[in-house]
Amino acid sequence: MERIILHVDMNAFFAAVEQQSNPALRGKPIVVVGSAARTVILTASYEARAFGVKTGMRVFEARRLCPQLISVPVSNRLYAHVSAEIMKILADYTPLVQVFSIDEAFLDISGSLGLFATPQRIAYLIKSRIKTRFGLTCSVGIAPNKLLAKLASEMEKPDGLTIIRPEQVSAVLQNLPVGELCGIGRQTSRQLALLGVTTCGELAAFPREILRRKFGIVGDQLLRMAQGRDDSPVIAAADEEQVKSIGHSTTLAQDLSDRSAIAVVLLQLAEMVGRRSRRYALAGRTLTLTVRYADFTTFSRQAKQSRPLTLSTDIYHAALKILDTIVLEQPVRLLGITLSDWDAAGQQLSLFNEDGRAVRLTAAMDSVNNRLGDFTVTFASLLAKLDKGSHVISPAWRPEGVRHVDMS
Repeated sequence: MERIILHVDMNAFFAAVEQQSNPALRGKPIVVVGSAARTVILTASYEARAFGVKTGMRVFEARRLCPQLISVPVSNRLYAHVSAEIMKILADYTPLVQVFSIDEAFLDISGSLGLFATPQRIAYLIKSRIKTRFGLTCSVGIAPNKLLAKLASEMEKPDGLTIIRPEQVSAVLQNLPVGELCGIGRQTSRQLALLGVTTCGELAAFPREILRRKFGIVGDQLLRMAQGRDDSPVIAAADEEQVKSIGHSTTLAQDLSDRSAIAVVLLQLAEMVGRRSRRYALAGRTLTLTVRYADFTTFSRQAKQSRPLTLSTDIYHAALKILDTIVLEQPVRLLGITLSDWDAAGQQLSLFNEDGRAVRLTAAMDSVNNRLGDFTVTFASLLAKLDKGSHVISPAWRPEGVRHVDMS
């Protein structure tokens, strides 16, 4: 049976949620910005986009384009709640819902037509329910696979509905710039341009052998994409593979050179990583420290641990050891800690071993913080020193499971 895939993409999600939450913002050019003083724009409303304001732009740059611009601080907890409720609506139409990010999802509705008649009807029902309940619009793409469904949802915004039927694929892709396909980024687009390839039609007709020499096995994937082929399934949350790592990073409120100040941030990140790993009974043997300098130079260092880590203090000390191997050449702008390489032997920590007291104290802290909120009970060195940098919602965020992150 031919697959029928929907891609639901919320329109200017963060900004739209803020406008619905505060009627005074409706119809006005607004941008959602991080909590840090030197944040960039996370989302711009369509009223702001009309002036050329874009995601990733600095606020002062946006104000040059739109002097009447209104900046709204990010409300991560609110967005996460609304997203989770929207995903519940989508699940009413098929069990095969794959959350792609906080504001978009794929649905395989191939087996749902007996109940809902047509793909268009499902799309209109979804759009209507989201609009009625939240006052938000979304663009929906319908196509034979995920690649084309995502492309279709981008074709008409906001509040669009676009269908790409199998017989239309070649015509739709013929003159489409390769960078418009999800999965082909700027670097790949530049490399293809050096080969004289700028459109999907040109890429689809390009010799496979040359693509393989240039891109390796990725060359085959590029050719399939240009031809509109994508066999990847829509994977429901319950069927997703176990995550391979848990990490948190933060853009600092100000560049740091002092190692004691950097250590405080690392302790905060270690507690965030540790709490998530303990919540899902995971312990990792590899710890990665990520550093970004003031000039945006970014690098990572990792170290294999002698035993699996899950306690925040252990994660913190492992991060400090890695930091001690680095000669900081510039002030630090961003720090990140990632735990990976899960070890089943570390999933249960004995209360009677040498770490028993630390385990009991950590369990008590987790219990209080799970009920009352992050860092309600915390380390003394973090009191009044919690980093107020930007904690942006990761694209890997999910409304439940290991990829779920509690938002402040």
